[in-house]
Amino acid sequence: MPIAVDIDVMLARRKMSVGELAERVGITPANLAVLKNGRAKAVRFATLAALCEVLECQPGDLLRWEAEHAEAADLAEL
Repeated sequence: MPIAVDIDVMLARRKMSVGELAERVGITPANLAVLKNGRAKAVRFATLAALCEVLECQPGDLLRWEAEHAEAADLAEL
């Protein structure tokens, strides 16, 4: 998936555990793990806002776009 999730980076910067973040955001540690490991297909804006509030960051600090290798190869052929 071309969207990379950098929650681990912000957790390390804030010296916070996954469990603490999940509790403060109001989601289960399992759901937070799905999101932070890049396995989520969607994220609610309310959840993203809560993550940003707790981690004192912007959405772009948590999510970034990466071109997939196949897409990059297709574009190179054009």
